[in-house]
Amino acid sequence: MVDEASPSPQRSDRGPSARKSRPNHAATQKNRTRNANPFQKSGPRWPKLRSYAAIDLGTNNCRLLVAKPSSDGFIVIDAFSRVVRLGEGLVETGRISNRAMDRAVAALSICSDKLKRRNVALARSVATEACRRASNGDQFIERVRQQTGIALDVITAEEEARLAVLGCHILLEPGEGPALIFDIGGGSTELVLVDTSGPAPEIIDWLSAPWGVVSLTESERFNGDDPSARAAAYANMRARVAESFSEFAGRLPACTVKDPECDYRLLGTSGTVTTLASLHLKLPHYDRKVIDGLIVPSDSMREISAMLAACSPSERAAIPCIGKERADLVVGGCAILDSILDIWPASRVGVADRGIREGILRSLISSNERRT
Repeated sequence: MVDEASPSPQRSDRGPSARKSRPNHAATQKNRTRNANPFQKSGPRWPKLRSYAAIDLGTNNCRLLVAKPSSDGFIVIDAFSRVVRLGEGLVETGRISNRAMDRAVAALSICSDKLKRRNVALARSVATEACRRASNGDQFIERVRQQTGIALDVITAEEEARLAVLGCHILLEPGEGPALIFDIGGGSTELVLVDTSGPAPEIIDWLSAPWGVVSLTESERFNGDDPSARAAAYANMRARVAESFSEFAGRLPACTVKDPECDYRLLGTSGTVTTLASLHLKLPHYDRKVIDGLIVPSDSMREISAMLAACSPSERAAIPCIGKERADLVVGGCAILDSILDIWPASRVGVADRGIREGILRSLISSNERRT
């Protein structure tokens, strides 16, 4: 999270090798000078280096990225993330509660202030499963517009899947055959089968399952201090997710590459996979630089999931990189990840700390910079 008074972070949206290398400050300054020069004869022209922004209001989080185009993607100049739990109670009532609305509007007001301060030329703000499902979603969208000036676009599950793929596919391991990209959200989980044989990934098949970390957790009310109740609840969550995946699983291809050691490629973008990756590395606190682009053995992911499912809520809250905000939701994410590994038995899981916002920024920059 970026504090409003702190210096703005700058990172480049490039491949894993660029992220993990030591920054070359002289080269960076040279690139900035080149991009700011409208008379440069080679390479893209960005005379004013416009700022673009993407807001993703999910069932659990509100996230913002502000970026400027660069020769190899974009550079993030500001960011914001806050847990708002917009979908809290939605499974039971079918409505977004007033308290959840208040939390979301407060977070979006901060986003609105950042857009103004950064002189953003073009922004796209999207809302996902909670607003798709809620009976009062339209009223909430209108309240946001009136109080913050932000016009939320409630996107379809298909568009959500497309943007997630666009934002993170660059982190897929190289290989032959189709790959599976997944996004475990607060209210839904998107599974996208992609063909990477061409210059850009092509979506072959996709599923939006109605279970995310919030909706799945709220569907299984139980005594978290009772070990037997925790085990039964985890089994029930696994069963619910497996049922929702069953039809899609039947359409998935088996590994068809002739090499007997061929593997299923798998890439995940969500708080669940980044949290589990942090625990795999035993990090004392979350560090995006070492997590985004990491490859984790699936066995390690399953072992960590089993450990977390067996813990009490207070024990999970005491674990670094989880804390109180994620303590009650991470187990639902583990159940979903376990179920994904059941239907797509990859030996490794790619981890992406990027997704819908990055997909939006790529789309905005690509379509608008070509016109100038």
